Amino acid sequence: MRKAVCLALMLTVLLGLTGCGGKQETAEEPKLLLGFSQLGSESSFRIGNTKDIEEQAEACGISLMMKNANQKQEKQIADIRSLIAYRVDVIAFSPIVEEGWDTVLTEAKNAGIPVVLVDRTIQTRDDSLYAAQIGSDFYREGVMAAEYLIRKADQLGMDRVNIVEIRGTENSTPMKQRQQGFMDTIAGDVRMRVLDSADGDFLRSRGAECMREMLKTHGNQINAVFSHNDEMTIGALPEIEAAGYAPGKDILLISIDGGQDAIDILKEGKINCIVECTPKLGSVLMETAVKLKNGEAVERVIHPEERIFTDDEDLSLLAPRGY
Repeated sequence: MRKAVCLALMLTVLLGLTGCGGKQETAEEPKLLLGFSQLGSESSFRIGNTKDIEEQAEACGISLMMKNANQKQEKQIADIRSLIAYRVDVIAFSPIVEEGWDTVLTEAKNAGIPVVLVDRTIQTRDDSLYAAQIGSDFYREGVMAAEYLIRKADQLGMDRVNIVEIRGTENSTPMKQRQQGFMDTIAGDVRMRVLDSADGDFLRSRGAECMREMLKTHGNQINAVFSHNDEMTIGALPEIEAAGYAPGKDILLISIDGGQDAIDILKEGKINCIVECTPKLGSVLMETAVKLKNGEAVERVIHPEERIFTDDEDLSLLAPRGY
């Protein structure tokens, strides 16, 4: 099926470039040059996302110019400018934070290069600066995490749930929307109380640091941890155990992403719930890039289908995650 889709995309690009009066391209010339600025390689999600985009570009015969900003906005802006200077056909990027993009994206617009946001979105005064946003519904992810915690509290007969939150990168789209979805959902349950919230920057090492400090401050008051990604959750686990608590039992752990390492820990019973956030966005990105290259209309917002994994279900037959 994937080969058929990619063959169709390749034919679409070729036809778009060799129409009436168009220049016939040789086999050596790229049919579409996609510039992609990845925000970093901080997690299994990010590594899986990069791998999927590379694989899908190759499968579809699309030439890919990949940049890595190493989690620095100034580097990502410089990378986007280099893609503009190179005159790529389409620019896609995963923004590190939401704000601060208007100037460089105006430069892309003036150069006639369409822009696609991947995984995250931005705050801008001019919505015409990007053509489409492909990624998860982060607010819904926060809602799903909170809904699980409410169900679990009901099952366990808990009359008070003291929560600590390990947030993702400050001012990033997933951090803001996951937090908002979670907080909005627990707001109607009087049992739920947030004791603390700390910035873990989506990093395993920072997840460990945040958990260590919150255990020092709140100790055995903590009933649940809401962590914005698997890397921070995995970092928090040894700190919980070192403090003498059993993760998944004494302290409930709710995570987001669904990478293989975290799923394996969920199967062991040390994580209670993982809300899926798939990194496999490459296929729809290639399709969108081809349409933009050919001047076709594209959907403004595209969300993948995602699910939730919990300790209430049998995950023994779950296929390997691939990231």
